[in-house]
Amino acid sequence: MTLSNITQPIDPAAARRATEAVPSIPRDAEGPVFREPWEAQAFAMALALNERGLFTWGEWAAALGDEIKRAQAAGDPDTGETYYRHWLAALERMVADKGVTSGDILARTRDAWHHAADRTAHGQPIELTPEDFAR
Repeated sequence: MTLSNITQPIDPAAARRATEAVPSIPRDAEGPVFREPWEAQAFAMALALNERGLFTWGEWAAALGDEIKRAQAAGDPDTGETYYRHWLAALERMVADKGVTSGDILARTRDAWHHAADRTAHGQPIELTPEDFAR
């Protein structure tokens, strides 16, 4: 999956700046590549937060590098398949560290998402409801 065939548009110029600043981003000749839609969405969230000035790409690269090192120390085989899991973990840590949200709110939202996913039929969109947060 490349920038040209994801459902949410990503500014190609912003994506180019990100891939120049963070050379580890998986890419091909067209730009970043993603195996799953959620990876493109995590990438887009980081682009949007960078564009809004929440962090520089240097800060982001350091946070992502720390997250990858943490995962490798915990046994991640570093085959590339978990890259965007590290990306998401770094994104969550950064928004909590910058005071955009708290770790508790992130955990509640993650739990609610899992609850909503468990009750959603395969192939259907997952929709969060207030009941998902009541657990």
